[in-house]
Amino acid sequence: MKRSIIVLLAAMMLFSLATVVCAQDAPLFIAINKSADQNYFIDLQASFVKKAEELGATAKTFDAKLDPSLGVTLIDDAISAGAAGIAITVPDQTIGPAISKAARDAGVVLIATDDNIVDENGDPVPFVGFDGTAMGRQAGEAAASFLAENKWLEDTDKKVGALIANVETLSVIVQRADAEKEELLKAGMTEDMIFTVPYTGETLSAQDAAGPIITANPEITHWVVTGGNDEGVLGILNALATAGVSSDNILGIGVGAYEACKPWAAEQESGWKAAVWVSGISVGTKAAEVLNDAVVNGIEPPAFSIADTYILTPDNYKDMLDPVSLANCSN
Repeated sequence: MKRSIIVLLAAMMLFSLATVVCAQDAPLFIAINKSADQNYFIDLQASFVKKAEELGATAKTFDAKLDPSLGVTLIDDAISAGAAGIAITVPDQTIGPAISKAARDAGVVLIATDDNIVDENGDPVPFVGFDGTAMGRQAGEAAASFLAENKWLEDTDKKVGALIANVETLSVIVQRADAEKEELLKAGMTEDMIFTVPYTGETLSAQDAAGPIITANPEITHWVVTGGNDEGVLGILNALATAGVSSDNILGIGVGAYEACKPWAAEQESGWKAAVWVSGISVGTKAAEVLNDAVVNGIEPPAFSIADTYILTPDNYKDMLDPVSLANCSN
């Protein structure tokens, strides 16, 4: 009996030791995002952790809170924690060279998610995300199609203007905004009909910036609204609502769909007519896969890993969205 107990205890000790060794051997992947309290980044980080763990790695996530200095600090923290790979959506693209050098000096694989960055030599860091120009073109084409169908530009009783939310320090947002404007010009709008709304990427910032533009142009009766992300569009829609503009007179085209779908799910009237769907789930999953391939399998990260985007409307969003994203629409 005593011998059996000793054998059992020895086996338990060996099992515990094996568990510790396996845990130590599992690479650590870390996702840092510029604003992790947004639904898109919540999905990105959750899917990143899920996929990393499925692949046998461990994972942690951090929020840079739109603070460039904090973004740099979190890279240092990730390296100190023993990260083998880091995926980061930067708060500001100007920190790219500094964080790239820090990661390279530490022998850590670094990839950029959503926003492109360059390293200390000016070379692009491997990117996982979306094609900003293609996204902007999709949003602009959706707006152009609506304008044509509803003959807004042909009706002389309608005075049409466009508000485009743009973060001029983020190239991927600039790409979207530029492409949206280009499509509106193709649709028949003129330069003097289109107004840029500078913002930080957040709803309240866009709302505050849009208000004075709307007030300064009381002759405009119908507004096209689009921009870099759903937050920007939502902020402008809020400003238009404050100014008393009817949702029937607003053509809002989102980029993200995570805010656009909320009034659709609640069956509320709103200015949201469509949105380009960008899924944080697909980016988070792909980022974990790219890091695992690099760290575990020795495969160099591709220069670009591009996720697909789709146009959602109140009529098709339930069929297009994944279960997690659809559930978020009702939150």
